[in-house]
Amino acid sequence: MLTAIHSRFGNPADVLEVREADLPEPAAGQIRVKMVMASIHNHDLLTVSGDYGYKPELPASAGTEAMGVVDALGDGVTHLKVGQRVAVSGAGTWAEYYLAAAAMAVPLPDGISDEEGAQLISMPLSALVLLDFAGVERGGWIVQNAANGAVGKALALFAKPRGINVINLVRREEAVSELQALGIDHAVSTSEDGWREKVSTLTGGARIVAAIDGVGGSSAGDLLSLLGEKGLLVSFGLMSGRPLELSASDLIFKEAVVKGFWLSKIAPRLGPEKLMALIGEIIQGVTAGEIKLTVSEVFALADIKQAVAAAAESARKGKVLLRA
Repeated sequence: MLTAIHSRFGNPADVLEVREADLPEPAAGQIRVKMVMASIHNHDLLTVSGDYGYKPELPASAGTEAMGVVDALGDGVTHLKVGQRVAVSGAGTWAEYYLAAAAMAVPLPDGISDEEGAQLISMPLSALVLLDFAGVERGGWIVQNAANGAVGKALALFAKPRGINVINLVRREEAVSELQALGIDHAVSTSEDGWREKVSTLTGGARIVAAIDGVGGSSAGDLLSLLGEKGLLVSFGLMSGRPLELSASDLIFKEAVVKGFWLSKIAPRLGPEKLMALIGEIIQGVTAGEIKLTVSEVFALADIKQAVAAAAESARKGKVLLRA
């Protein structure tokens, strides 16, 4: 089978290559999935470059999320069947076949497309857990940057039925209309003169309770400046590649709190019942058309270098996917 693999850390477009590998055999409690489509997430690119929260042993197969068809069952797996269409995260999903924990496999209803199934779990789940993590009550206000990213769009859409108001900051004027086309309101471009005043107008001067930062650098400081007294700044991404640039005055005089968020550490503490309830909410929202999982481009697995280069582009309108 073919798999995308890297033997050193570095720019994904430089270090990734597609190689032949042995077909993996599922252990007890595992399934083997014949990949149909896989997502390329920012954390996948950071893992390949060696800049994520953990470094895999090299050589390493890349990718963490995909959908496909169950191809083989490990011992003890009785709730799934060969040929069943599933979404499930695993190690090395950028491959024609990959292994995953059967307990975490999500059977896909016919109403969810392959493109949606390939990005169904990781980013939408991050958005839902981030909403809980922020602790904002109905009627309260959140501000987030990178609002046109996968997590940002999902967070804004999940916040609506909860009655939570979200200011969605983007860096391009075009991204405002892109969000509006998805039914996302309160989008503001920071490239526009007077964008801070526009934020104040949208909130009506109400206190912003929490800020979600996926960019880092000076953008994190911009969010902190918008927070109200005793506000919470949540750092969950570092798209800029720069350390947080925060004003000591804002931190001190607002008595602001800064917290880090990493789903990989938080999800296990939620427990399987809570996780499955959240995933059920995601499936319901996507099936109903309320949560839109957009796609920018789809590449063949063999074109991995072009695919990861496209995924690194900042002006994308959706997720870059791989097909086997």
